[in-house]
Amino acid sequence: MCNDYRLTVDVASIVEDFADLKIKIRFGEGAPNIAARDDIKITDVGAIVRTIEGVRGEGDLVQRRWSWPGQNKRPVYNFRSEGRAFGSNRCLIVADGFYEFTDAAEKGKKRKDKWLFTKRDEPIFCIGGIWRETKEVGEAFTMLTMEPGPDIAPYHDRQIVILERDAWTGWLNPSVPAQSLIRPLPAGSLLVEQVG
Repeated sequence: MCNDYRLTVDVASIVEDFADLKIKIRFGEGAPNIAARDDIKITDVGAIVRTIEGVRGEGDLVQRRWSWPGQNKRPVYNFRSEGRAFGSNRCLIVADGFYEFTDAAEKGKKRKDKWLFTKRDEPIFCIGGIWRETKEVGEAFTMLTMEPGPDIAPYHDRQIVILERDAWTGWLNPSVPAQSLIRPLPAGSLLVEQVG
């Protein structure tokens, strides 16, 4: 499953992209300094847009740790979406790419092949996520997963939930059923290239 993703755009570009969808971004903790990063890995800090309780059409852009400690202190960085309501603590994880790894095609190569997935014709996309408060690490988020869509299936048997742009507002509204927003992207929505 996804254990590495990318965000190389600045805060102003994120705010503009959300404004195009009539979603106002707030900075409840001040505008975060989001550095361009090709690799955001488990336990790193990443940008998320959270629901603002009692407010619709707006989101709070903050940076939080990716993953919280689970059983045996193993990080919970992916979380199955099937059969769950997610009636609170939803967030949009802002990204412009994510990686999957496959067994090396080249004989004798010890490292896995690394594949970068980006959204066709869109500078950023949002991954459906949830966040929670933990005594060990404070607030942290995890990515939701689902059955793979046609673009991911050749590379992995699961995928992260990539929400269509028209679902971002609904995801920030906990009264909208989560399962009505979680669906595979149409074939050809994602571009893929081998990067390692």
